[in-house]
Amino acid sequence: MDVKALRYFTELVRRQNFTRAAEALFVTQPTISKMVRQLEDELGMPLLIKEGKSFHLTDAGKVVYLRGQDVLAAHQRLNSALADLVSLSRGELVVGLPPMSGGAFFAPVVGTFRDRYPGVELKMVEDGARAIESSVRSGQLEIGAAVLPVDDSVFDSLSLVHDPLCLVAPAGSRWHGRSSVALADIADQPIVFYPEDFSLATRISDAYRLLGKTVNIAGRSAHWDFIVAMVKARLGVALLPLAVAGRLEAGEFDVVPIDDQRIEWHIGLIWKKNSYLSHAARAWITLTREILLGDGELAD
Repeated sequence: MDVKALRYFTELVRRQNFTRAAEALFVTQPTISKMVRQLEDELGMPLLIKEGKSFHLTDAGKVVYLRGQDVLAAHQRLNSALADLVSLSRGELVVGLPPMSGGAFFAPVVGTFRDRYPGVELKMVEDGARAIESSVRSGQLEIGAAVLPVDDSVFDSLSLVHDPLCLVAPAGSRWHGRSSVALADIADQPIVFYPEDFSLATRISDAYRLLGKTVNIAGRSAHWDFIVAMVKARLGVALLPLAVAGRLEAGEFDVVPIDDQRIEWHIGLIWKKNSYLSHAARAWITLTREILLGDGELAD
C-alpha cells in the first residue's frame, strides 16, 4: 500500500474538506484527488462518494481510515527508529524518575546528556517507582528508575545504589549521637511518610506490621525537601535514604541509620526485557554507568 496516498486520504477524512487537507499537506487539491483515486485503484474499491463540495465515506473508506491510522503510526515509529541511528543528532528520550531519587542521583547524568546530545529532547516524567515500573511494563516509558528488585522475567535492570534508610529527626533528639536505631525503637513515633503508591511506603508498612505496629502517619509527601521541612517544623520524624539524608545540615537534624535490612533502599534503572531500546535510551544507560558507577560499558 502506498503510504503517501494513505496519508493524504486520512488527512482528507480528518479535515473533512479538500481545501483544508491540501493546505495542511502543502499540495494542491487535484493532488489530493489523484492520490485518493490511486489508493482506490490499488484496493479495488471506492473509499468515498463526492456530493458537491462535500463527501462521505463508503464502508471500505471507514475501514481504511480506521486501520490506516495504525499503519501510519507504525510507519512513523519505523522512521523514528531509523532516524535515531544518525548519531543522536535528533530525537526524544522520556525517562521516568521517582521524586526521591531524581535530584539526588540523576542530575549529573541529565546535565551530561544535554551537553553531549543537544539535539535530543530529554523529558523527565516524575512519578512513584511503582508507577514507573508499570509504565515501563506497558511500554508507555522506555526506561525509568525504580526500587529494586523487580520481576527479572519482565525487566532488565542496572543497580545504582543500595542504601540503608535513616531516621531523620530535629537536632537534639533523644537519638542524637546514636550509631544506629532499631525500627522498634521508633515504631510509635509520628512519621512524615510517603504516598501510599510508593514502594518504600509498602515496604516500611510491611516491616511495621511484622512488629505488630502500624505507621503513625503525621503527613505525606513525595518530595524529600518537603518531608524534611515538616520534620524541621516538628510534625514528626522521617525515614529517608542515606544518600538523601546525608545531604542535610548536620546542625539542624539528627540522622541515624535504621538497623533493619528489610527496608533498605535499592534504586536502579529498569527497561523491558527483549524490547527495542532506542539509541537515546542506550546512551542514557551508558552515561549512567559512566557517571554514577564509573563504568562506560553498555548493559546487555
